[in-house]
Amino acid sequence: MSKRILLALGGNALGKNLEEQMLAVHKTGKAIAALVKEGYEIVITHGNGPQVGLVSDAFDYYKLSHDISHFTMSVCVSLTQGFIGYDLQNALREELINAGIKKHVSTIITQVIVDENDEAFSNPTKPIGPFHTKEEAKKMREMGETVIEDSGRGYRRVVPSPKPIKVVETSTVKTLLESGEIVIACGGGGIPVIKVGNHLKGVEAVVDKDFASAKLADALDVDCFIILTAVEKVAIDFNKPSQKWLDRITLKEAKEYMKQKQFGVGSMEPKVLACCEFIEKNPSKRAIITDLNKVAEGLKGETGTEIVK
Repeated sequence: MSKRILLALGGNALGKNLEEQMLAVHKTGKAIAALVKEGYEIVITHGNGPQVGLVSDAFDYYKLSHDISHFTMSVCVSLTQGFIGYDLQNALREELINAGIKKHVSTIITQVIVDENDEAFSNPTKPIGPFHTKEEAKKMREMGETVIEDSGRGYRRVVPSPKPIKVVETSTVKTLLESGEIVIACGGGGIPVIKVGNHLKGVEAVVDKDFASAKLADALDVDCFIILTAVEKVAIDFNKPSQKWLDRITLKEAKEYMKQKQFGVGSMEPKVLACCEFIEKNPSKRAIITDLNKVAEGLKGETGTEIVK
């Protein structure tokens, strides 16, 4: 049985606002506590799409009436790491105690090094913030925002999403994990930074949490990399009469489906691609995409989509 796993939590595990988050993290905590009871060592990463957009919008609104400097997206990501980690670690701690498990949970403010010349900076693709109507999207574009239609669910603001090169705090996460703690890291994909001499400078971007999670999973030598999302399995021809759920696909098949543009660019595609990257480097390990409520069954091979070499 795989023992060390990395769980990359999607937005459905966190809610879309603070009120939903407070409720969602307890459900998430129960699911994770059940895995801990089974003997798994767990590292948790999470997204922050709705939250980082709300934080950024709040600062932009505040600037209208106050003389303050621009808050970069890197600062907004760091703030979401703090308040999401706070809720998540407390909820998980509570559920562990309820289950009679003595485990500490720690949230690590995590930085991720990116390339300042990454072409993503000139081609924003990462959706953040709430969904908008077509009329709202038009007004946002008139204000200079980049907005895309997101998988048939509405319109969202997009920002640059450079690929992660290295998770700065990997050794800290590893030390805590090996001491028996549950670690929450790479929140929102990690705080995007570039190296300037010995200084790590924050940049205007959001790193995709799935790619950052794959990078961390590889560095920690986890047995299983699991991306948790809103659906039980990955599908081709999603939301069409010909829709087909996928149980197990090879790297070759996954890449062919991506060529066919079967997966949403800002939604399912990065999840599949992140799993592919992990398996390419770790062909004997496991990479699974499934729903939070089905994670135990996914680990047993009973559901979810597993990507293999």
